[in-house]
Amino acid sequence: MTEQQITERRHFLKASGLLGVGLLMPNINLACSPKTNMDGNIHEFGKREGYTDQVSILVSMMDWMRATVLRSVKGISQKELDFLLDKDSNSIGAMLLHLAATERFYQIDTFTGIPKSSLNFNVDDDEWDAASNLGDKGRATFKKKPLNYYLDKLEEVREYSLNELKQRDDNWLMESTPFFGNQPTNNYCKWFHVVEHESNHNGQIKLIKSRVV
Repeated sequence: MTEQQITERRHFLKASGLLGVGLLMPNINLACSPKTNMDGNIHEFGKREGYTDQVSILVSMMDWMRATVLRSVKGISQKELDFLLDKDSNSIGAMLLHLAATERFYQIDTFTGIPKSSLNFNVDDDEWDAASNLGDKGRATFKKKPLNYYLDKLEEVREYSLNELKQRDDNWLMESTPFFGNQPTNNYCKWFHVVEHESNHNGQIKLIKSRVV
């Protein structure tokens, strides 16, 4: 290949590359251009009124997963709420309050300066303990309670979380303490665990519903 051919090839490749970038950039810009506010549609993760940018993303995930759980239990019967697959399993009702207890745990852990006593939500410590640990104590405690009992606690705990998250910013999300495996764990990871924890138990809830006899 002559020097002139090499030069012409370089020019061609450069022009082709620029053309490719030019074709892609409008789509990239569209994808990266955030709406000023995405309130009202849980399927669009993004800016939420009253929250900083990254806290908005976290709240988006929390809202979406909670809506999914609520769809799974909408209109279920008392029998479904209390049903046990076997002697060692947990009921749907117990798991619902377990979700509230887990979120409360992360409130206590990450919302520093707030006394634990102010986060009881009219539930005594023994009941929170049963909800956190489940097992025999959970099976003995969570039965014959109506669906609204669990939904009201989920809503009450979540409302507190959302109000507190409005008081915090993206820097707070990145603050770390030794946690999972005694490794540095930031608040973003801890609160994402609240989301994925609900996803995990939502799968169990749907399985139990399908097995009620």
